[in-house]
Parts: sequence; structure tokens; C-alpha cells
Amino acid sequence: MGRDVPALVFTRDDRRRYREKMQSCLDTFAQMLREARFESERPQVGLEIELNLVDEAGEPAMRNTDVLEAIADPAWSSELGRFNLEINIPPRTLTAGGPDSWEREIRDALNHAEDRASEVGAHLAMVGILPTLRQRDVGEAALSENPRYRLLNEQVFAARGEDLRIAVDGVDRLRTYADTITPEAACTSTQFHLQVSPGEFAAYWNAAQVVAGVQVALAANSPFLFGKELWRETRIPLFEQATDTRPEEIKVQGVRPRVWFGERWINSVFDLFEENVRYFPALLPLCDEEDPRATLEGGDVPELPELTLHNGTIYRWNRPIYAVAHGKPHLRVENRVLPAGPTVADILANGAFYYGLTRALVDEERPVWSRMSFQAAEDNLHAAARHGIDARLYWPGMGEVPAAELVLRRLLPMAHRGLELSGMDSAWREPLLGIIEQRCVTGRNGAVWQAEMYHHIDSTSRVDHHEALRLMTRQYIDYMHLNAPAHTWPVE
Repeated sequence: MGRDVPALVFTRDDRRRYREKMQSCLDTFAQMLREARFESERPQVGLEIELNLVDEAGEPAMRNTDVLEAIADPAWSSELGRFNLEINIPPRTLTAGGPDSWEREIRDALNHAEDRASEVGAHLAMVGILPTLRQRDVGEAALSENPRYRLLNEQVFAARGEDLRIAVDGVDRLRTYADTITPEAACTSTQFHLQVSPGEFAAYWNAAQVVAGVQVALAANSPFLFGKELWRETRIPLFEQATDTRPEEIKVQGVRPRVWFGERWINSVFDLFEENVRYFPALLPLCDEEDPRATLEGGDVPELPELTLHNGTIYRWNRPIYAVAHGKPHLRVENRVLPAGPTVADILANGAFYYGLTRALVDEERPVWSRMSFQAAEDNLHAAARHGIDARLYWPGMGEVPAAELVLRRLLPMAHRGLELSGMDSAWREPLLGIIEQRCVTGRNGAVWQAEMYHHIDSTSRVDHHEALRLMTRQYIDYMHLNAPAHTWPVE
């Protein structure tokens, strides 16, 4: 939900008109699908990275407005918390520019931003949840200045009618309440985009759902929240709880959550947008002047603003995206399950694994989702979030197996094949997927390193709990800048 919105109060008439406009958008979208009006000849990939801002000590820095002014680049934008930023890397074809071009582009952008941020006393940290973040850092004062965040906050609590309860049982136990949605800002992610044709969208979305748990197991990087060691990827349960508009009584009635894995395999992208309209009341019922039917009948491409705004307030782990670029509409799968970091090298390895594996799964004669229940895919996601690379995951034909074994025996060769089908030669594939292989062989990723480094400092230094987290965070940031994959980071 990146759109700027005004600060206002919504009336019952606003909500009625918005529902009518959403239905009009949905009808127009269905017509566009029937008439095959979508750009799909030159499919592209895209990448967004959310980052934390820290000060010299590694503590949260509430400086995103100052940092954005210093960076002065439209690729960068604010996020929910004042200690967050996001960069949107320009879309490209998967194999454009040679094996090092995407990494060089991302690192150059991040290094430039780091240089500018340091001029105003802040630094960038790519990590799923900032280990030094305390609950006092996520009050209402930590909301970014953009009015859309305060409006979203108001609407979530108006729908909910009570404080948010956050409860996570991991190595430690967390029980707390929040009176704003700002704890969501603790969750910083990497989002991979994949443009697909309408005819292939369902297969790619289903494939992305199948592999979500595997992705999280391999890339877990969020073991700490508010000073407690919880799940290996604590982002998953935190995000599910921090934007939940349902009080307990509504939950037990079976009302769907807004942070949602889904409930079934799909046959068309239309299924997802139709579910959005059917299941979820509007949080931000802002009506645009566009008449989508008239725009389409006039020969132009409608933006479908009400439908896309509503879609942006429903946080699927794999979200459908409708967008118009250069006057042509297209569809994308937005993969949202992964944390930020630890390094650009790790992020690009995660991307290569995701893009290659989904391509291979889509090309299989008998799709894996026809041999696997949807619930099993969701269970895999939560097992992976809890246990990380030590998780046991279900896969058809193998049963429940260790995540690393599943990847090494079955999925890594498929990812190689999928990238080869996409035109990526072995000289490019091997270094990227080699990082994934070595994570599995060593059993190490960002979450493992964070936990081990914290316990090492805690057991060998005479410092308190938070100071150990702070020292670990400082070391993490130093290694992050070296860009050596996290499985190679020493604990010393």
C-alpha cells in the first residue's frame, strides 16, 4: 500500500461508494482477462528491500525523513516506522546484463544511501528484525510522517476495537499488547516480483505457495524481538498479529485474517482479487475519479485504483499485483515471505533459488500442488518460521524430511533446471545456488549466526542482555558490508 492518502474521516456513504467502485473494477478486470489485454512478451523480475536505520551504537534511529532527504532518489521511500526505509530496484529481465550486473546495481544503490545516511547520523541495516529494537521504540511516535500510516493505524483499531495482543512462544516467551500497528514496522522484508501472463499466473502463484516454507527455512534471519529470542523467523508470527483487525470473538467465527496465506490452490488470478472483494471490508475506502468501464471502452488502460488500493491492505504472503507500466497492464506475483539481508549476496541467492524453483515446478507434467494439500503448504511455512533451517517440511513422495535434505536431494537440482530454462548459464547459476547449497551443508543462515553470536557474547563478556544484542548487531552490520554470505560468518 504505497499510495499517499489524505487524512480524513470516512462516512457510511464513502464505504458504499467504494464497494460499488471495487465491484466495477473487478468486472472490468474480468473483461480484460477475457480479452487478453496484458503485457507478457518480455516478462521481468523486480526487487524491493526494506531496511532499518540505526545510529552509531546500533540502536534504532528515528531518522527516515532526514535520510530520504539526504539520499534524494525516488527509488527510496518511507515505510511504516521512522526507523525504516525501502528501496525499489528497477525491474529487469532475469538474465539481463551478465552475472554480476544486478548485484553491482544493488550494492551501488545501498552504498550510496549509506554514505548519505551517515551524513545525518544514521546507518543502514538489512535484517529481518533489528535485534536492538525495544518495545518502547514502537509507540505511536515511531509512525512515519506520511498521513497514510496514521490513517491506516486508525482504521485497523477502529475495526478491531481493542489493543493488539502479541504472543510468541519460542526459546523465550513473549506476551505483550500494543495500541498502535507500529510493531509491524519491526518486520523488514525482501520482496521478489515476477511478471507472468494471465494464463500462467495461477501455476506460478500455486508454485510460490508450495515453496514459501522452504524459502523461509533457508533464509530465516529474525530470531530476536524486544530483547527475546523467539522463532528463527519471528517476522512471520509478528506480522500476522501486528495487523490483525479481528478481536477474539471474530476470529473464532472464522473471519479471515488480513495477513493471509490463503485457503486453496487457485485456477486464475481472478480468484484472488475476487476473494479480496468478497471477504475483506475496506480499510481505506478512497474513491478515485476513474470510471474503469468507460476507460476500457474508450480504448485506454484503466488503473483500477480501488481494487489495487484494497489489494494493498490485504497482506498475502504471495500477493497478486495488477499494474500499468508504459501504458500496458501486466500481472506480477509478489513474493513477500523473506526477511531482509543478511547481505546482497544472500538476497540474490535467495532470488535465484525462488525464480528457478518456481519455473521448474510450473513446467512439471503433474504439478506438485495437485499432490499436496494446501494446509500442508501453510504448515510448512509456520514450521520453517519456528525452526528455520532445522525445520522438518513435508514434500510429496518424500514425506516429512529435514529442510536441508529436501533442498539438497530434490529442490536444488530443480532450481538449476528452472534457471537454465530461463536462459541462465551455469557460470551464473553455480555461484548463486552454491550459496544455497552451502547453507544446507553447514546448517547456517542469518538466524543461526545471530543466535550463536549473541550467546557467545553473553557467555564470554560481562555485559547485560541488551548490550550483548547491541554488540552482536554492530558485528552483523560490519559483516553485512563485507558481502560474504552469512553461512561463512565466524562466531568469535
